[in-house]
Amino acid sequence: MAKETSLLDEIVSLAKRRGFVFQSSEIYGGLNGFFDYGPLGVELRKNIKDAWWEDMVRRRDDMVGLDSGIIMNPKVWQASGHIDGFTDPMVDCKESKMRYRADQLFVAEVRVDGSSLGWISLIESEEMEEEAKEKADRMKRKAAMQGSLESLDLRPYDELDAEEQSQVPSPATGTVGSLTPPREFNMMFETHVGALRDASSLCYLRPETAQGIFANFKNVVDTGRVKVPFGIAQIGKAFRNEITPRNFIFRSREFEQMEIEYFIPPGEEEWGRYHREWIDTRKAWFGSIGLTKEFLGEEVHPKEKLAHYAQACTDITFKFPFGEHELEGIAARGNFDLSQHQEHSGKNLEYFDEALKAKYLPNVIEPSLGVDRTFLAVLCSAYQIDEIEGEKRTVLRFHPRVAPVKAGVFPLVKNKPELVDRAKSFYHRLQRKWNVLYDQGGAIGRRYRRIDEIGVPFGLTVDFETLEGDGTITVRDRDTTKQERLSEDEIVSFLEEKIDP
Repeated sequence: MAKETSLLDEIVSLAKRRGFVFQSSEIYGGLNGFFDYGPLGVELRKNIKDAWWEDMVRRRDDMVGLDSGIIMNPKVWQASGHIDGFTDPMVDCKESKMRYRADQLFVAEVRVDGSSLGWISLIESEEMEEEAKEKADRMKRKAAMQGSLESLDLRPYDELDAEEQSQVPSPATGTVGSLTPPREFNMMFETHVGALRDASSLCYLRPETAQGIFANFKNVVDTGRVKVPFGIAQIGKAFRNEITPRNFIFRSREFEQMEIEYFIPPGEEEWGRYHREWIDTRKAWFGSIGLTKEFLGEEVHPKEKLAHYAQACTDITFKFPFGEHELEGIAARGNFDLSQHQEHSGKNLEYFDEALKAKYLPNVIEPSLGVDRTFLAVLCSAYQIDEIEGEKRTVLRFHPRVAPVKAGVFPLVKNKPELVDRAKSFYHRLQRKWNVLYDQGGAIGRRYRRIDEIGVPFGLTVDFETLEGDGTITVRDRDTTKQERLSEDEIVSFLEEKIDP
C-alpha cells in the first residue's frame, strides 16, 4: 500500500510542478479544501467539460442546456430538504481540535480470549484493516497479555452507544474520552444578499446544481421544443463545507459538477431501462476521454442505503491511487424533487403529454459527475513512468481529445532563421484551431521529453528536409515514439481526426 500512497504523491507533485493544480492562496498558507487550476490545468478542465457538453448535449436530440444561479431563493433549499437535512455527523477531538466525520471514524474493541484491552480508533482508508490489526497487536504487547487476539469488529463511531463512545481514544492523541458525541453539521455555506445582514437576507451558496434544473423545469418546457423523455444538462460550481476534505482534489469544498436531469414517463416499467442505458452511456464516455477501462467499475447501492425517494442508485467507480471510489452517481430519483417544488412554490409543474393526453410529474434519472474528480481520474489514467534505452521518463498519456496542449511545433535547430520562420508560420496556423506550443530551446530529444511530461500527444519538427525536400514535417507520436512525415495539410487533417472525433 505504501506504493499507492507514493503514486498519489508523485501525481500531486507533478500537478504543481507543471502548472496543473495549485493550493488556493498558497502564499498565505493556503485554505484547506480549495484549489486553483494553473495554465495546463485550466485547459484540461475546459477540454473535459467541452467533451462532456459536446457528447451529452450538442450531439443528442433529447437534451438541452441550462446555466442557473449559484445563489437562489432560500426557499429552493427548504423545498429540497437541504436546510433541514443536508448534514454529516461530526465528531471533535477536544484535545487536538481535530474534526472527523463520524461515519469515517472507525473503531473496534480489542479483546484477548474474552478479556477487553480497550478500544482503537482510525480514519477510514484502504489500509484500515491492516492498520487496525497493527494497533491491536501493539496494544496486546504493551499489556503483556498472553493468549490470542479475537477478530476485530470495525464499526463507524456513530453506530456505538454513548457508553462505548466514552471508551474510544482519539485517533489524533490516543486519549480516551476526548472525542465528543456525534452531532449533525449542515454543510451549506451561508451568505447574505442585500444591504442588511439579518435573517431576511440569509442565502446559501448552492451545494449542488440539480435544484436549479428542477426550479427551471417549467420554464424549459414552456419555452423549448422538448418532449418527455428529455434531459436538462448543466455545468456549474457547487460548494459544500466538507468536514474532512481529503485526497487532493477528490473531495474539496469548492467543486464543479456536470449534471443531467433526464425526465422520463412515470411507471415502474420505465425507469429501470433508462437507468441502465445511462450507466452504459456514461461508462462508454469515460473510455472516449482515455480513462483506463480496467479502472472502471460499478457499485449498486443496497435498498436500505437509498434515499427514501430513490428507486435505485448506481455509482460508476474508479480505482484511484487511494482506493476504488465513486466517480459518477446515476440515480433514479422518482418525481420527488418536482413534487417538492410544486408543493412549496404553489406552482403547477406538471407536464402535459400530448401522446397520452394526460398531465403528470415526470420521473427523473440523474447522472451526476464532478469535473474535479474526472480531472483527477484522467491524470491518474495518463500518468506513467517509461524507460527507453535505460532512461526513465514521466509521461502523461492524455487522450488527444482532452490533452491541454495538442501538439508541439519545433524547428530542428534554432540558429537557422529559415527553419525558425517556417516552424513559427506553421505554429501560428495550428494556433488558430487548437492550443499548441512552440519551443526552440535545447536538443530536439530534450524538447520531446518536456512535452511528454505535460501530455502533449504529438511533436511536429520542421527540419532541413522540410525546406529542401518535399516540404513534409516530422510527426512524432508521444505514446509509441514512432515518427512519420506528413505535409502541413495532412497534419491538419490528422490532428482533426485525433482531436475532434
